[in-house]
Amino acid sequence: MKKLTALLLVTVMAAAILVSCGGASSGSAEYALVTKASGNAYNEKEAEGFVAAMKAQGITSYVVKHPEKATVDAQIAVINSLIAQGVKSIAIAANDANALSATLKSAKEKGIKILTLDSDVAVADRLTFCNQAGVQEVGQALIDAVYDIAGGAGEYAILSATSQATNQNAWIDAMKAIAAADSKYKDLTLVEVAYGDDEPQKSTDQTQALLQKYPNLKVICAPTTVGIMAAAKVLQDKKSTVKLTGLGLPSEMAAYIGDDADHSCPYMFLWNPIDLGKLAAYASVALVKGDIDGTVGGTFMMGETQYKLTAVEGTNASGIILGPPFKFDPANINEWKEVY
Repeated sequence: MKKLTALLLVTVMAAAILVSCGGASSGSAEYALVTKASGNAYNEKEAEGFVAAMKAQGITSYVVKHPEKATVDAQIAVINSLIAQGVKSIAIAANDANALSATLKSAKEKGIKILTLDSDVAVADRLTFCNQAGVQEVGQALIDAVYDIAGGAGEYAILSATSQATNQNAWIDAMKAIAAADSKYKDLTLVEVAYGDDEPQKSTDQTQALLQKYPNLKVICAPTTVGIMAAAKVLQDKKSTVKLTGLGLPSEMAAYIGDDADHSCPYMFLWNPIDLGKLAAYASVALVKGDIDGTVGGTFMMGETQYKLTAVEGTNASGIILGPPFKFDPANINEWKEVY
């Protein structure tokens, strides 16, 4: 009787562990999503979309993994566990473009289909990249917002996530290149790129440091949902004249969006992370089924919409663009804050 009770207890505990690790409803998971870190609302929305899309396709064998911290070491540990489980695909929002290489190669050697979303890795280490928006489109939107909010001239700073984040770095490089190539932006001065590591407290500290170091600062651009929310609160609490723009979640930023002195952020941009998670789910299934193989020109369906794998700039590798960035301002923020 004691042995039977012990066996039942072990079975219950094992089932509990399976559910707590991400939602695969039966057996070993085939499809996996690895986000940047736990406790990140943007990541939670990506996961929500991934799960919804798996269910819409009638798939129950999936798992979502949120690493404990937004570090490459935490992601490596998660990937190694997924390799051991024998998953068929891993969609990952990378915390580092290069440091994941050896681990992803190990996964590929096991026949696991690797794709990225939100933040890419080296193109040799994955089959395709689910890109929330084109790099140039994001860079253009952000530098134009800085120009507009600053009145065409003055100092601005960038509050990014981690220094290794491929998406952040690509957008920032695009902003710099656009500004350098067009005399329209000649009176704007980028004073610093600061890094809050996608941690609320560090992002808060970095915002406060920027205000202290640059008394003539006009605008902070934060192309990260964690950073923009932290900066918005600092600026609004201090009733600072410095204004903010960047990429943020409407539900988190609604209280800060406004075109008056009482609000720190006139407007910002983003895409729908739920849809990005869905795109990663449909692309994962297409890769496993062989509908696409990562080659440029391949197509697959997400519901009624066809998506095409296009060449990533400067490479022969493929990417899938979700769509252009969307502007959130006082006219629409209350509507969108109820969505995500």
